[in-house]
Amino acid sequence: MASGTTDTRPLSPHLSVWRWHATMLSSILHRVSGIINYIGAVVLTVWLVLLATGSEGAVEILTTGSLAWLTTIGLIVLTWSVTYHFFNGLRHLAWDAGKGFDPAGSNLRSTIIIGASVVPPAVIWFFALTGGAS
Repeated sequence: MASGTTDTRPLSPHLSVWRWHATMLSSILHRVSGIINYIGAVVLTVWLVLLATGSEGAVEILTTGSLAWLTTIGLIVLTWSVTYHFFNGLRHLAWDAGKGFDPAGSNLRSTIIIGASVVPPAVIWFFALTGGAS
């Protein structure tokens, strides 16, 4: 473009142009949960290596010591992340089969997936933190 001229082409759409909807949030959460899954896999691998090498002190700090609360929160987040990524992956499989592209239905399914992804971790961690079904 020559100097002194103005560009009249429209700019790329920005978030302020788009109205938020469940499918958009679902897409963002799918990426975030994938990143959390990768980080969680690395952290769990490090924990297993600590167990295998006999680093009882480090494992004790993470499981019953001063950082146990952080470990618990991390495991809860990882459980949600795996659950959400699995449920949303099922939706992606349906999309690969050419199903479920209607906007209203896609938004509804996104909302259902986001809500349903909280249920399994809540049940698992309820029993884990309360000592089981007894």
